[in-house]
Amino acid sequence: QVQLVESGGGLVQPGGSLRLSCAASGSIFSVVAMGWYRQAPGKERELVAAISSGGITNYADYVKGRFTISRDNAKNTMYLQMNNMKPEDTAVYYCNMNWGRARFDSWGQGTQVIVSS
Repeated sequence: QVQLVESGGGLVQPGGSLRLSCAASGSIFSVVAMGWYRQAPGKERELVAAISSGGITNYADYVKGRFTISRDNAKNTMYLQMNNMKPEDTAVYYCNMNWGRARFDSWGQGTQVIVSS
């Protein structure tokens, strides 16, 4: 059983920045690939960015050059730095394992991000 807690969301103007954090319980965090996901109203949850246990990253096309995923395995924490934000980034952001089809059993509550002027 892994507990995931997302934080750092809020209201930001277009062009602004936010830094999201994902705190995970358990020693397994340091040895699994992780990802940030988001879900906008009326849409399916989608993978935004991924990071391997060793720090290799991958991004959805629509966030490349704007978002940066990182992790601190010693702190069991993952981050998503979001810059140059756009209204279409508005969503609830979640973190979870990203290893093939495998995910931790329970998703966290997510953190709400609203980009609006």
